[in-house]
Amino acid sequence: MAFDRMDSATYLASLLARSFSRALQQRAQKLGFAPGQFPILLELWAVDGLTQKQLLDRLDIEQATMANTLARMERDGLVIRRKHPNDRRSQQIFLTEQARGMEAAAKEAALAAEQSLLSGFRRFEKELMLEYMRMALANAARSGDAY
Repeated sequence: MAFDRMDSATYLASLLARSFSRALQQRAQKLGFAPGQFPILLELWAVDGLTQKQLLDRLDIEQATMANTLARMERDGLVIRRKHPNDRRSQQIFLTEQARGMEAAAKEAALAAEQSLLSGFRRFEKELMLEYMRMALANAARSGDAY
């Protein structure tokens, strides 16, 4: 049986993720962040002061990618690092006022990017799509192929 990428849910999900990233990039650039920084911002908006290790565990990305992204965010004035009060080997990552101030606009930009991709979907279709995606991610977690 031949592999047809347009009949592959995982291939299409990958295309959708890239499309979302491009749609968000156009909006995010105006606000002062990059799409790759958005997951980190979301985590820090929820709980400020996480360590790099905690961010790695929550986001499941490569250590080098996290280090580079945080360095860029620090350079761009979005985060600052402070020594952890209880662990000399680690640092906590805190949002700057600039990053805190962009939360509502950044989340709005992400919603607008998603809405542009899901334009024409009825509510139940979007909910069904989300349910199926969550099921696939749960299968991946059970099989050890977790995101």
